[in-house]
Amino acid sequence: MSSVSVAGIAVRGNKVLIARRVPGGELGEKWEFPGGKAEEGETDAEALVREFEEEFRAAVTVGPCVASSSFEHKGVTRELRAYLINFKNFDFVLSEHTAWKWAGLAEIEKLDFAGSDRKLLSALKVYLEGNSGI
Repeated sequence: MSSVSVAGIAVRGNKVLIARRVPGGELGEKWEFPGGKAEEGETDAEALVREFEEEFRAAVTVGPCVASSSFEHKGVTRELRAYLINFKNFDFVLSEHTAWKWAGLAEIEKLDFAGSDRKLLSALKVYLEGNSGI
């Protein structure tokens, strides 16, 4: 079983795309950077393309890794890698989320945000400040 999860980071100005999970389960109704688990034999980029097709019905292109962290889930340590992504369009059909929006990092810090994704915020802030002049 793969121990890697991937998150897609779409950037617009000084904001990033986040989504709110459907109710139920450990992460129910929490905000997150969308993504998911890489399946056996899948590259991180292939996993992101698949996850965004499944969860948003959206095609993405995957850029460089901009942040990473690790977290424990059910006794297994997982690595979480965040990659820049670009959408070909924003005509989303949500299946695992109830909402999406553009949010600044200061706003994200105040939201009920998934703990594993929260660990990406400091590295993401460094990346954004160095690459977009915010």
